[in-house]
Amino acid sequence: MADSYTIKNAQQKFSALVKVAEEHPVTITKQGKAVAVLVSIERMEAIAETMEILADSKAMEVIRKHRKGQAIYQDVSALDSI
Repeated sequence: MADSYTIKNAQQKFSALVKVAEEHPVTITKQGKAVAVLVSIERMEAIAETMEILADSKAMEVIRKHRKGQAIYQDVSALDSI
């Protein structure tokens, strides 16, 4: 669950908010409207990786096949022949 802070309050508590963001996103508001989110680097990297997978048509096809029960699994040793 994201905490929510006004810009003014976030500026005053920025160091503490960075620590909070390591645990969960922090929403920054302006005039009652959400305008930004502070997230940890780990979460941002996970988001970027997810976006890369979603943009990869081959990866998405494999995921679709897996969800349909059509995926073909190989033993890890199969990687040695690549």
